[in-house]
Amino acid sequence: MVDDLMLCAVLVFTVYYWWSASGIREIALAATKFHCQNMDVQLLDECIVLNRLWFKRDEMRKIRVWRSYRFEFTSTGDSRYHGRIILLGSKILSIQLDPYRFKDFYPD
Repeated sequence: MVDDLMLCAVLVFTVYYWWSASGIREIALAATKFHCQNMDVQLLDECIVLNRLWFKRDEMRKIRVWRSYRFEFTSTGDSRYHGRIILLGSKILSIQLDPYRFKDFYPD
């Protein structure tokens, strides 16, 4: 009986976490796409990948899940560069792009 309740609780927690994490991932992906458009770079593969996961406190001292996602982008179409978006709960803390080469604006 206790084992069944424990198994059920673990299952419910797993489903809840998966559902919540997929929603947070969609928020991160949309913010990454928007940021890449504003920076005039192209997000490659339309994909972000969870890199790190931790628990941290927010400004209200509540414990939230801290997530770091990695992604790749290009500025010229020739090279791939890496970027990172960090979220605390559903709040975006930062979006960082590795140094990249700018497009040539003046044709030869």
